[in-house]
Amino acid sequence: MIIVALVLLVLTAGVALVPTGDRVRPWVPTAVASTLLTAAAVLASLAGPAHGVGHAVGVVLSVVVAAVGGTAVVPSVFRVARRQNDSTDDEPVEPLRGGLTIGILERVAVAVSILAGWPEGIAIVLAVKGLARYPELRESHASEQFIIGTFASVLWALAAAGVGFAINS
Repeated sequence: MIIVALVLLVLTAGVALVPTGDRVRPWVPTAVASTLLTAAAVLASLAGPAHGVGHAVGVVLSVVVAAVGGTAVVPSVFRVARRQNDSTDDEPVEPLRGGLTIGILERVAVAVSILAGWPEGIAIVLAVKGLARYPELRESHASEQFIIGTFASVLWALAAAGVGFAINS
């Protein structure tokens, strides 16, 4: 079962990288990646702990899935939030500068903190991010993007790290 869980992690990362557009609806990679990650979590929970190479591959893949998977999940969450926005502004909202890179680094740091058994690291990551973004957060759309993006990003990273933790427990 560990091998199947590892294969599902690889597929999760691959699906998250599928470009959306005319042929693929924007929500499809997120839905498929979430389903694959859930299946990997169930299988990893049912299997015994991985040892040796399986252990190392499980840790690496869960961090990769945390980093890559969020690039599909976070924009989907933004789309849902924009549809439910009560704002009367018709002008498009620009993303925060460096958001993609910061999000990837944030998810890697969160996943590594959990897998290293140091959940306090999440507080440090979020504090550093908040301090770095503080000047931009005075604008209402920026603070909303910051909160929604950070929450979605951290939840995805925790889910991916949870699979890695289950593989190794």
